[in-house]
Amino acid sequence: QVQLVESGGGLVQSGGSLRLSCAASGFTFSRYAMNWHRQAPGREREVIAGVTASGAGTNYADSVRGRFTISRDNVKKVIYLQMNSLRPDDTGTYYCNVVTTTGAYWGQGTRVTVSS
Repeated sequence: QVQLVESGGGLVQSGGSLRLSCAASGFTFSRYAMNWHRQAPGREREVIAGVTASGAGTNYADSVRGRFTISRDNVKKVIYLQMNSLRPDDTGTYYCNVVTTTGAYWGQGTRVTVSS
């Protein structure tokens, strides 16, 4: 079955960096676009970054553009989110997501806390 496992979250000071990873299994990874979502405390989950199946195309929410970079390794079946210049409002749980022909799937999330 489809499994997505995020890692790399933690506590970081404002201005710092983190790199999140999402290891995928159970589907043909190289065929599907992948996304990162974020859910801040008390707010709805929002999509913040996406990468095409090949990795050639990316898109970002305005709130993270220029600070975050999404990438993927189709051999390792992993996507990454490099997060730089972190701010307290980046605090939240980060989820990777894929929509395949059999449905939409989510990981369990990894928690990021940015202190001021």
